[in-house]
Amino acid sequence: MRSENNYFDNKSLKTVVGKTADFDELAKDAVAFANTSKGGDIYIGIEDGCSLPPPKQIIPEELPGKVSLRISQLTVNTFVTADPKTAENGGEFILLRVYPSRSTIAGTTDGKYYIRIGDESRPLLPDQLLHLLTDKPSYIWETKATRVPRTEYDEKKRQDFLIGIRSSDRVSNFVKEMADDELLDYYLFTEGEFLTNLGVLWIGKRNDRAKIKYSPAIQFIKYDENGNKVNKIAWDDYSLNPQELIDAIWTQIPDWKEGIEVADGLFRDFIPNYSEKIVRELVTNAIVHKPYTTAGDIFINLYPDRLEIHNPGNLPIGVTPQNILHSSIRRNDHLCKVVNDLKMMEKEGSGYDVMYEEQLMNGKAVPEPREGDDRVIVSVKKLINNPGIIGMIRRVSEQYSLSRKERIALGLIAQNHSMTATEFAKALDLKGDHATRAWLDKLINQRIVLTKGKTRGTEYYINPQVIRSSNFQRKPDLKIIEPHRLRELIYEDIRTYKKCSISEISKRIGPEISRYKIRQQLQALIDAGRIVKEGASSATVYLVKNGGE
Repeated sequence: MRSENNYFDNKSLKTVVGKTADFDELAKDAVAFANTSKGGDIYIGIEDGCSLPPPKQIIPEELPGKVSLRISQLTVNTFVTADPKTAENGGEFILLRVYPSRSTIAGTTDGKYYIRIGDESRPLLPDQLLHLLTDKPSYIWETKATRVPRTEYDEKKRQDFLIGIRSSDRVSNFVKEMADDELLDYYLFTEGEFLTNLGVLWIGKRNDRAKIKYSPAIQFIKYDENGNKVNKIAWDDYSLNPQELIDAIWTQIPDWKEGIEVADGLFRDFIPNYSEKIVRELVTNAIVHKPYTTAGDIFINLYPDRLEIHNPGNLPIGVTPQNILHSSIRRNDHLCKVVNDLKMMEKEGSGYDVMYEEQLMNGKAVPEPREGDDRVIVSVKKLINNPGIIGMIRRVSEQYSLSRKERIALGLIAQNHSMTATEFAKALDLKGDHATRAWLDKLINQRIVLTKGKTRGTEYYINPQVIRSSNFQRKPDLKIIEPHRLRELIYEDIRTYKKCSISEISKRIGPEISRYKIRQQLQALIDAGRIVKEGASSATVYLVKNGGE
């Protein structure tokens, strides 16, 4: 079943026929798709949760034209086509194709604007309107023809590109068998007799690349403990295409070879400060998602404790630092396709899942993206939070053939020792139980991860048997203390210190234990008649009933 997403939606036939017809809702979705970089498809005649229309469903001959006309009456800057289609089961439906509004913002005739985020069409806020208007020129930047003749290419760059495409297992044989010029047309490097901006960027000569407005330039700056610059390397002469830039950054910066050795039984593993996957994904993301209508260099800043990538511009609308792990919204679709087909980045999504996995498998914190006024900054920490979990995660991953999602989930829980369902969902920006199960089901079913509690209070922790079999020497951690033991610990603390506030109790028995758990056990002690509380709100204190003697 094709899932609803940024570029696809299903609608019931009732949306356009009968008393339940809701063309306003359909117009809203059409506007939202038109405001994306690729447009979108709406299948009318397929119910939610279904992949096919009813087998005997017939589309009246005049209905597609009526749908197309009504959308044009309810929207502005929105172009659609509506065509009848027959599904494999014989049922008919309407394919409503929405084309992207490249240079203007689409809207409804009553003055409302929408954008597609995941499987929802959401209203555009005033500040997002300005953001979208700024982004619009970047939608057509790639395919805009330059004045550079299509024969004025750099021969080596052209040959490297053709060889890379024809040797990639991500490219179909149909494409690989195209003639050289056909391949350049297929990847939109050319437009008629001229190279496009994308073509100049990838296979053009240095002088022509330098003339492209805002062609990528990258600076590497290393800082010492006092914030002083101790090294600088710049790639700003436009002699390299994106693939060569990424290779140069990895090979020409000596700091990437640094790391530490971590004991793993009788052996020692070398853990780099920043792995090749991390560096390449970060730089590739910066180049691919850079707005090529905005000025500014890409900065790679290396500090004693972290690596930061600064990319000019803002995140695409619909992408936030919180949902970036799941987001697949792209600013430069054709550049993304080239990079994907050359296997320079992850096939799906933004590559953040690769960076999450790499960091967690090495016992480190996940990348931290944040959005400034005029740039996006991604920070990656060097410190290994817990060297002991590295061997355990790798052995469990190999033994149970875990997927990337499962390795990320295992790494998160192992680093935190335990996580509530709410904490886990927040860490990965997961919405609903179904989304969480996709990450945890196998770990729970295989008893790699155990649970206690219910609903949002459910707590996930690594099975002690798995820990023992992996020879993981974990320090004692009160986060996973059993409820009855925590209750007695709290009782003894109150009995010793007399009148105690919850903050005092938390500080003494262990700040890693959540206040929610402490409150639960305080209430259990009150219900059992063992303690009482005095005061209200922030002045509440707890004491043992009758002195506890």
